[in-house]
Amino acid sequence: MSHTLPVPIPSWLVDRHQLDLSALYSSGWGMEHHAAALAPNGDLYALYLVWRYHHEAKDSAAPAEQNFGYRLITRYAPDGTPLATALCCQDAPDGTPSAITASSGMGLAVLPDGTLVVTGEPDCTYLIAPDLSKVLAAYTMPYRWPFNDVVPGDPFATAIRVTPRGRLLCVVSEFGVHRYGNCLPNLIALTDGPLSPDNKPTLEAIASLDARPAHQTEVDQRPHVRYQGRAVGLGHRPSPGLPDLLARDDKERYWYDRARLGIAAEPLTDELFVVPVLGREFRSGSRGQVFVFALVNAQGEVTGRLEGLDNYKDSPFTGRCYSVATAPDHGLVFHLNRYGLYAWTADGRLRARLGTEDKPFKPLAQFTLLACSSDGELVLVHRKQHLILRIPTRGNLDGLAETVETALRAYGRERTALKKQWRPVNWHWVQATTEQPHHL
Repeated sequence: MSHTLPVPIPSWLVDRHQLDLSALYSSGWGMEHHAAALAPNGDLYALYLVWRYHHEAKDSAAPAEQNFGYRLITRYAPDGTPLATALCCQDAPDGTPSAITASSGMGLAVLPDGTLVVTGEPDCTYLIAPDLSKVLAAYTMPYRWPFNDVVPGDPFATAIRVTPRGRLLCVVSEFGVHRYGNCLPNLIALTDGPLSPDNKPTLEAIASLDARPAHQTEVDQRPHVRYQGRAVGLGHRPSPGLPDLLARDDKERYWYDRARLGIAAEPLTDELFVVPVLGREFRSGSRGQVFVFALVNAQGEVTGRLEGLDNYKDSPFTGRCYSVATAPDHGLVFHLNRYGLYAWTADGRLRARLGTEDKPFKPLAQFTLLACSSDGELVLVHRKQHLILRIPTRGNLDGLAETVETALRAYGRERTALKKQWRPVNWHWVQATTEQPHHL
């Protein structure tokens, strides 16, 4: 049975900043969805952003004009009840700084012991208590800009996923990727040791995007990331890079020249992972550009790819829908973009495509895929109506079309019921709070 959940904005935030929820986003404010993660006990966490920015009001003290940018984390019980919401990535009104720094590419993961992990670029990792009460540890590294300004840090990973047996599958950033003067995601790495406030385990690099980053010095070596017994950095990392391994001909290799990794690598098993590799983007639009969801094993070997996608008709570049999600219990991979919902078996065979050109599945174009449970429950979020839709597929691809169609019909009914209960303003769901939500 599917389940629809509101993504709440605390009434404290609305009142504190005199936020006009009926105003269009083009007026200088917005709400964006970043990530979700499922805990072993069935709890769901959602990470999202509520912001306002007016250049002329940059230094204003008036609450209705102040700029702000809060990341919010909401924890839901297995039955969908919101249990807690915490704020981060901006100083509290009393000046208390947030222990979490806002960054691009922020994501979520839940460790086997239930600890919540927030990640971001470059290699910023924060461990948070399951009840969102406090930050337990932070492994961070500031942006390095300009490139000759060396800032020390204690980084870990830019993105983390947990394999079925509890290993950590990580994306790690490096300086000088494609000759850029900053840190960009570049390495796929694994660790067997636990990550905790008292232990930052060593990562073993298995693959790289750019095998020859430029401008690196000894400072850019990663002591906690090893390859063949030595720290990764300078000229030492897995080689050749993924574009060289994936390109089918010289023409395709050209378009992978400034390729980048997707949001995260996703585990299918403890030994097989899905790694999104995206060709260069263009300001004028990138639909039709090359991309591949590669199957990479624990030795860094490309064993295949998710087949059946057309660079133009199934392009993830439209709307930047780069994420995939896996259901390890059933050996399945899912992907959702503006053109359809796709499902593959572990050998890369496309088993289902629910195209948004078909009327029953047209609403899927308004959703983003955030996560998938190990047994195949999809977690989607509606980008405009700010509702989470959970679809239990139970690994049944033969009945996937019927399951999704039924869930979309149920979504309409549940949305109507939630509107009567919450009375949203322009699809913004305000949760009454008598005091400021907990500030991380």
